[in-house]
Amino acid sequence: MAADHPTELDGGAVSASGATSTSTSGAASTSSSATPVELDGGAMYVTAATGTSKTAGGAGVSGSGATGGGTAPTPRTGATAPTGATDPTGATTPTSAAGGPTPLGPALTSTVPGTSATILADGYAAAPASAPAAVQEAIWAGNQLIGLPYIYGGGHASFIAAGYDCSGTVSYALHGGDLLAAPLDSTQFMTWGLSGLGTWMTVYANPAHAFLEIAGIRLDTSTAGDPGGLSGPRWRPLLSSTAGFVATHPAGY
Repeated sequence: MAADHPTELDGGAVSASGATSTSTSGAASTSSSATPVELDGGAMYVTAATGTSKTAGGAGVSGSGATGGGTAPTPRTGATAPTGATDPTGATTPTSAAGGPTPLGPALTSTVPGTSATILADGYAAAPASAPAAVQEAIWAGNQLIGLPYIYGGGHASFIAAGYDCSGTVSYALHGGDLLAAPLDSTQFMTWGLSGLGTWMTVYANPAHAFLEIAGIRLDTSTAGDPGGLSGPRWRPLLSSTAGFVATHPAGY
């Protein structure tokens, strides 16, 4: 593995790496060389950060990173509500009663003015009205997973699952925005899309863990930074440090 001292695998992982990365995607962010210790679904990050800030909609660092397993997205125009995610075989999203993602509806597809998303009291996120359609739809897809359990390997055999691990959660949200054709693991996300920070969204990954920052909020399965200490796919505030993670983003976002 590429990380300095990973002790578990993607999905239930402890990572300990001295690499440095920089947080972005829609809100103030920081860079640090502090070493994070992160257990997906259970432990805390050890962070101490100071650095530069970035605001939503600002110019992202596109870089020239290698293309990974996902297909490069095509920017779209016009915000339209999605009709529900499908897996690569064409299966439709099941109802919540079936133990899978919640069907899209008004509660999951709300918007707020401006360029930053808002985490609502019910745990869902309202997408920024000024964001591109792909950004809004990725947020709404993330809403479909809120409250589902953390399951190691969940969301990899198919986008549709009863629960999701870290990279399965990220994969589902990106698929909802029509930015990813098939699920990826955290190692694959390290070389997916373009390297560096995105304007609207950034995937942070190492061999042990992955999460998504989008329009100023974070979709993650770790308890790190969760106000209620909860695990599983949830919206959370941005971390103070993303040290130890590689940053990538979809072209155009």
